[in-house]
Amino acid sequence: MRNKSAELGLPRTIVRRDSGSWALQNALERRGLGPVAGVDEAGRGACAGPLVVAACVLRAGSGRRFDGLTDSKLLTARARDHWFEIVRASAVGYCVVSVEPAEVDAMGVHVANLEGMRRAVAGLGVHPGYVLTDGFRVEGLAAPSVAVRKGDRAAGCVAAASVLAKVSRDRKMNELHVSCPEYGFDVHKGYSTARHTSALRLHGPTTEHRWSYSNVVEAAVTHGMRSPRGNSSESGLFDAFDQAVMDNGSAAIGHPWTDQ
Repeated sequence: MRNKSAELGLPRTIVRRDSGSWALQNALERRGLGPVAGVDEAGRGACAGPLVVAACVLRAGSGRRFDGLTDSKLLTARARDHWFEIVRASAVGYCVVSVEPAEVDAMGVHVANLEGMRRAVAGLGVHPGYVLTDGFRVEGLAAPSVAVRKGDRAAGCVAAASVLAKVSRDRKMNELHVSCPEYGFDVHKGYSTARHTSALRLHGPTTEHRWSYSNVVEAAVTHGMRSPRGNSSESGLFDAFDQAVMDNGSAAIGHPWTDQ
């Protein structure tokens, strides 16, 4: 933040690391840099389904109302649904963007993630004075920004965006389950679990899978299938078993990297 703020002539804001999930947003607001938007994604590490990105602006000084809101991966499904409704009803503004599998294949997952963040911020009904992104520095936003390590646990607005993205994506995967019940999308949400891997090997991939992931390509080859993408990136470029392409987090904190 120091370098970016200096470039823009903004005042330097210092926040203690242990000062709570609203400290950074409140400090920026006090400096006249609000409203502050948080941005996060869901589905980065999945090999099927969309990459969903959300941006959210919460009202300054409303920390008590959101006591208990945190990284969506640390919440139960019931708690996520609870916070999803509260955030949508109380936010100053929010935007949820879905980057479909074909576009993820065409751009690559990291580029698609950054582009989704730009779209989500641009889609906000209120223009942010500052943007907090979860983990990744994003160029090309319409406001100054800073990447916050584990931002969905360090900033309330990022946690809110995390919940919006996660619940929106989970509901989309539940809809996909209706049309493709043999894959179990309602359980693993498109992540490379043992159950999903078994279904891929048995049935081959669908158009809802990401054909730029090596495990999808492997299953397609076994079934003699060709990629449906007209302009995809190199087949097998991304390995769904590589932690580098997973969502921020790990199985130890409730990441959907399970054997279901």
